[in-house]
Amino acid sequence: MTSDVVQNDFIDVVRLIEAARQKSYQAINTALIELYWQVGEYISGKISTSQWGDAVVTQLANHIAQTHPGLRGFTRRNLFRMRQFYETYRDDEKVSALLTQLSWTHNLIILSQSQYPEEREFYLRQSVQENWSTRELERQFKTALFERTVLTPPKVSAVVAKTHPTGAAVFKDAYMLEFLGLPTGHSEAQLQQGLLQQLKAFLIELGSDFYFVGAEYPLQVGGRDFALDLLFFHRGLNCLVAIELKVGRFEPEYVGKLAFYLEALDRDVRKSHENPAIGVLLCASKDDEVVEYALSRTLSPALIAQYQTQLPDKKLLREKLHEFYLQNTPDGEGDI
Repeated sequence: MTSDVVQNDFIDVVRLIEAARQKSYQAINTALIELYWQVGEYISGKISTSQWGDAVVTQLANHIAQTHPGLRGFTRRNLFRMRQFYETYRDDEKVSALLTQLSWTHNLIILSQSQYPEEREFYLRQSVQENWSTRELERQFKTALFERTVLTPPKVSAVVAKTHPTGAAVFKDAYMLEFLGLPTGHSEAQLQQGLLQQLKAFLIELGSDFYFVGAEYPLQVGGRDFALDLLFFHRGLNCLVAIELKVGRFEPEYVGKLAFYLEALDRDVRKSHENPAIGVLLCASKDDEVVEYALSRTLSPALIAQYQTQLPDKKLLREKLHEFYLQNTPDGEGDI
């Protein structure tokens, strides 16, 4: 038996071990979340029927600490969190299955930082789908991802909506690149180099189904050589995604060049089982009315997005979101 065959066998065994460990972790986590739910339900029932007051919860925490000193996580504060956890989700069957797929820390972050039921559901689903760490989840709250998603959906051409019906849900109107630390007045070369150096962080910002293909991707048409800034593949959409970088504002003529690249990708690079490629113009700024005009007649599957190098003003976005809900809620009620 060759060493390569033995090495492959070893890899198979390690994969079995890792799969079993992940399964065990998920089972333990599920049991823990269910326990916290049951404790929260018990405390909620006692308080709601006036059998207990807040002081009794403190006594319970002290009792657990004295009788089971090695049992952690049942402090007064955590016991009240368990009650809040239960009372928040007890009537929300849509998200109940998501709760046990995330750690208690994930759940606490979402519970404490969300203001609307839709916001909680959004972050629960995104955390599971994107497999965010708690650190990345915290970052998404700081970047106001929910507010930006609701207030500024991505600007896509009609062709994208037709050829990729779920495409709009994959992309964003703005991508946060604060992790690059770019200087004011940076060049396109600096932007591209920064993205390549921080590729892992950029892939997280793009989404879990994006896979990097190449930078300065070569395209040859009619004896001439061209280079596409960044090329990715999206598994869910089953298509290539071309990203062109612009450090200035969006200009309508950029759409034509991107359409040319997409045509070259579809003719010369795309495989027969793949869907038509999608193009993203990632600009430093854009005028939404100019974007609308530019995309209204194009036959190219393109979308226009902007990148931001500084975290947004979350307080301002919260205020805008509140106004949005006031305008779109029956009877003018802001609490959805």
